[in-house]
Amino acid sequence: MKNVAYFHPALRALHWLMAAAIIAMLFIGVVMVSTVSSLHSLLVSIHKPLGLMIFVLVLVRLWLRFYTATPALPATLTGWQRAMAHLSHWALYAMMIAQPLIGWGMLSAAGYPVTVAGWVLPPILPVNNDTYALLRPLHSLVALALFATVMLHLAAALFHALVLRDGVFESMSGTRKR
Repeated sequence: MKNVAYFHPALRALHWLMAAAIIAMLFIGVVMVSTVSSLHSLLVSIHKPLGLMIFVLVLVRLWLRFYTATPALPATLTGWQRAMAHLSHWALYAMMIAQPLIGWGMLSAAGYPVTVAGWVLPPILPVNNDTYALLRPLHSLVALALFATVMLHLAAALFHALVLRDGVFESMSGTRKR
């Protein structure tokens, strides 16, 4: 595939839209499970469609990622840094796909319908308390792992932007390298 200086504009747009959505989703999830107030229902009504939107967007993003040219990592990166960059990106993709599916499966196993914009999505698992009991903590665990990985991703991006100044950050921001 042809090497380019910047990611495709659609990939950049999806990256930043999904970054905002995922951070919002993580904070909504924390507040949602820690409150019994009337705010809980509002947060649940935001959480479900936002999770579905993230799921759809990550599938579109992966498709674009495979069918558009991408910038090469700088030659100055060591082998382990390249490996960690690739591993962390694939971990993020895996969690962005797994997390909404775990949530949907969890709700299906509990017998709760997943309703988005008036549409009831089909259950993806049969009602089963044992499955729900497995998926509920798994949903929280993946959320924590996603949060930690996002924070590491942000730290690496800032390191590239502010310390190394090697063009990695600019390739996703679309700004010119100084």
